[in-house]
Amino acid sequence: MNIVILAAGVGKRMHSSTPKVLHRLAGRALLAHVLDTAKQLSPKLICVVYGHGGELVRQAVEESGAIWVVQEPQLGTGHAVMQAAPHLDERWPTLVLYGDVPLIRAETLRHLVEETGTGLGLLTATVDGPTGYGRILRNGKKVVGIVEEKDANARQRALREINTGIVVAPTKKLKAWLAKLQNNNAQKEYYLTDIVALATKERVPVAAIQAEAAWEALGVNSRAQLAELERIYQRRLAASLMEQGVALADPSRCDVRGKLACGRDVAIDVNCVFEGEVNLGDRASVGANCVLKDVTVGAGTRIEAFCHLEDADIGADCRIGPYARIRPGTRLAAKVHIGNFVEVKASSIGAGSKANHLSYIGDSEVGSNVNVGAGTIVCNYDGANKHRTVIEDDVFIGSDSQLVAPVRVGRGATLGAGTTLTKDAPAGELTLSRAKQVSIPGWQRPEKNK
Repeated sequence: MNIVILAAGVGKRMHSSTPKVLHRLAGRALLAHVLDTAKQLSPKLICVVYGHGGELVRQAVEESGAIWVVQEPQLGTGHAVMQAAPHLDERWPTLVLYGDVPLIRAETLRHLVEETGTGLGLLTATVDGPTGYGRILRNGKKVVGIVEEKDANARQRALREINTGIVVAPTKKLKAWLAKLQNNNAQKEYYLTDIVALATKERVPVAAIQAEAAWEALGVNSRAQLAELERIYQRRLAASLMEQGVALADPSRCDVRGKLACGRDVAIDVNCVFEGEVNLGDRASVGANCVLKDVTVGAGTRIEAFCHLEDADIGADCRIGPYARIRPGTRLAAKVHIGNFVEVKASSIGAGSKANHLSYIGDSEVGSNVNVGAGTIVCNYDGANKHRTVIEDDVFIGSDSQLVAPVRVGRGATLGAGTTLTKDAPAGELTLSRAKQVSIPGWQRPEKNK
């Protein structure tokens, strides 16, 4: 089939300089959701009609396989489809979708196309609050027309079966009907819905197929409607996660703005946000008020409350937080502890290492079984460039230390509390620099009492 997506509207009621189809639902533009659904139908052609916002729309939702057609000026839905008509192959039917109706399901559209056959198919829905939508006019069960609300009388406005605007039609006939459209209505626009009356006049069968759920056909014309659709989307996603075995403390307080994949026995507390692609391994848990973006979390890892993780790879059986920030480029091996008010950026940390309190580790390679004392920071920026720090295995760093990069701490070394390290610390020795940097040969680290 051909698919035409109408995305030229102004969206006056949004009161925004952002084109309506670029407002976000679940972290992505409304138009991006519709394009994804369209591609699930494997069409021969997708044509996007854009207008308000111009190239901004095209740049924000780049779709290499689509044909982009500008509608200028915007003179209604019928006029919009006219702009796409020269690109439509008459061998296939044409399905018309809307860039501000993001929740429509591919299964519903397949059903519409199959039930319509060679005639004209309309997707309708029965809603409790039909205000703002065109009403379906019937003679018994037969559809005879659609009336827009601005042109409807009181009896017609009381009807609850609405036109979603989504239609499928034989392309050759659609082009002929578009050529006959008139703009003698309150808006002085060319309505795509007027093709119903033209089809009826020509005795072309008109099928009105109801969407299984009314929310599929809901469009976005205001901030309130956008918020309503966001909650519908998130509720459905939460229900799907729980069906897979994920324990959500409160399904109404979990937001997924991308893709969330979960293993077995995953637990998620309230007010968590997942962006981009997030993978949670078996038995992983996420505490309240956390934000995870493009993160992989290993099995058995516990992320405590109020943590922010982005573009990171977290190993198995780690403990993160509370109040920890893991920044892009961080890779943690198994059983790493990152504690409260610790920030890690563009660093790798080896298995069993710990930084439990009030520390900053940036642009560093940290080995295994390293202990980073409270208040330790890596001074990775000289005011112009970033430099790397290497901390080898089994190092103990005393509290309130500063490591001025580039610097290396040798295997098994100890830095005394309050040290400012500006030179490499030798392996296996105690290094102090409270007044000046001193290395003590032969010093032995105390052992824990058994």
